[in-house]
Amino acid sequence: MPAPTLDISPQKVVHVIYLAREGNAGDAELHAFIDALNDDEKSQLTAIAWVGRGAFEPEDLQEAINTAISEATTPTADYLMGMPHLAENLESGLDALGVDVSGEEEDFL
Repeated sequence: MPAPTLDISPQKVVHVIYLAREGNAGDAELHAFIDALNDDEKSQLTAIAWVGRGAFEPEDLQEAINTAISEATTPTADYLMGMPHLAENLESGLDALGVDVSGEEEDFL
């Protein structure tokens, strides 16, 4: 199955994962980074986390994106930062969607 086309770059998702792993030290920067994303990127970031958490199957990514758009009642940064295991969910989501981020991760090491 080909990787779905995402409007959010894998590098941006990896950046969120990196900041989320920093814990409290990266919280303000993480909040600002997510806030700076456009609405499409925010809904896709949420959908990737949901796929990683198992709430949606990889083949249902578009449905997850649509759900993220229609059910966005709180700011995306607040919602995602309140999600337990955000970094792991995003990593699992990218993996499930067949997005290879091995090159992107090296940029943060």
